[in-house]
Amino acid sequence: MNTVIKNAEDSMQRRINHLESEYARIRAGRANPSVLDKLVVDYYGAPTPIKQLAAVSVTEARTLSIQPYDASILRAIEKAIQTSDIGINPQNDGKIIRLVFPPLTEDKRKEIVKDVSKQAEDSKVQVRNERRDAIEKLKKMKKNSEITEDDLENGQEKIQKLTDKFTKKIDEICQAKQKEVMAI
Repeated sequence: MNTVIKNAEDSMQRRINHLESEYARIRAGRANPSVLDKLVVDYYGAPTPIKQLAAVSVTEARTLSIQPYDASILRAIEKAIQTSDIGINPQNDGKIIRLVFPPLTEDKRKEIVKDVSKQAEDSKVQVRNERRDAIEKLKKMKKNSEITEDDLENGQEKIQKLTDKFTKKIDEICQAKQKEVMAI
């Protein structure tokens, strides 16, 4: 029974971690190096993440600097950024690529907040699915006489508490991200 509860908790924590990593990629008007996480550059025939090819730093509130370790890869990095869905034109000075993030409009901020809310709701659904699966496993164990009726009730109660804890955490993360997006 404890392994079922532990597995459910681990699964719910993975949902939280995934949500946080998705939120980190959302552009909130400020420069954030994690917007480049999904970008890969063809480096001598191998798709390589930008972070492995260059030093990425925030130089100003709305500016990212990308300084490649190998100057010959500068053009490839620039091309990867242009063909991506970031929506920012890179500025190449021959040594460093700069990404200047424009301030977000009110409409764009509201659109991002909607996406943030949707991702949070999707995560809550996944957490509730984990609860359902764990309770089904406990009921199966009860049916096979592996646990008692009291164990089943205790297990269901613990899983419900975990579910409540993780949905509350999702709400907190969501509210913090929405506040960050709406801040000017």
